[in-house]
Amino acid sequence: MPPLMELLFDYGLFLAKTLTLLLALVVLLIVVVRARASGQPPAPVSGRLEVVDLGARLRDQAMRLRQATLTGKALREAHKAERKHDKQRAQASATRPRLFVIEFKGDIRATEAAALRALVSALLLEARSEDEVLVRLDNAGGMVSEHGLAASQLARLRERGIRLTVAVDKVAASGGYLMACVADRIIAAPFAVLGSIGVLAEIPNFHRLLERHGVDFELHTAGEHKRTLTLFGENTEEGRRKLREQLEETHALFKRFVAEYRPGLDLDRVATGEYWHGTRAVELGLVDAIQTSDDYLLAASDSHTLLGLSWRVRKPPLERLLEGGRAVFEQGVVRWRQPSAG
Repeated sequence: MPPLMELLFDYGLFLAKTLTLLLALVVLLIVVVRARASGQPPAPVSGRLEVVDLGARLRDQAMRLRQATLTGKALREAHKAERKHDKQRAQASATRPRLFVIEFKGDIRATEAAALRALVSALLLEARSEDEVLVRLDNAGGMVSEHGLAASQLARLRERGIRLTVAVDKVAASGGYLMACVADRIIAAPFAVLGSIGVLAEIPNFHRLLERHGVDFELHTAGEHKRTLTLFGENTEEGRRKLREQLEETHALFKRFVAEYRPGLDLDRVATGEYWHGTRAVELGLVDAIQTSDDYLLAASDSHTLLGLSWRVRKPPLERLLEGGRAVFEQGVVRWRQPSAG
């Protein structure tokens, strides 16, 4: 073997061993965390509500720019006008409608659904009929039950008559669109990705590999369809048929949910699992208007008090480390499956 090829082979072997060791360490950490948590009742959603005056933040940025570009009389007049506006805003604050802004960055397991749950409950206690909620959604989808729960939290706002707007600057696909469709109004950036109204299941199978190395795998179930496909056993056509049947049923529920909140959609056209960019999504009725969340907030700042809401939970360092590693992995999967502009 030529020296260069031998060097590349050794490097590849070293890299494979290193990745295997890192994976083993991650699995070990997960096992340790779960072992420590076993036997304990699930902890309630704990944390604290944080509120940021987004309007004040915008005005502060404008003032900094003004100070950097104006001098002398022009700057003094600008300060005077700003003080006058501040006084008018203070007088009108009691009756001025509020726009509550929530950021939801999705992952495969919709882990922010717990925080969304707490925020929605707080809003239902405080929001008035003239107030509005804006959800800045960035979600490429994932597990059905978790995203269904997140969508149900947004539906609570609709049921109480609180106006809900969803802004999609990047992506709201599959489970992400399941959440977005609940809104009274959906806005999107021109190149945002929307749609993907479909369901999928994919699973590797190592049965032939185990069989080749003389490893037996046994799976015992009670119930004809307790397990359809497995990682290590020999999958059957009956199991595949049952899984496809379950996927079709879930897809039907997905379409029914979308139709409930956006009855004008042509589901035969849009519920094929395809995705569309913002401008095309408007034509298809998936979105109501082309507009970024930033423009929406700027336009609303003249008539509403802008308040950013977040739910902060303090987590142990080990849990934060594991969640960070999982997030990186899941983002890699999403990027691999989503189209790129380059």
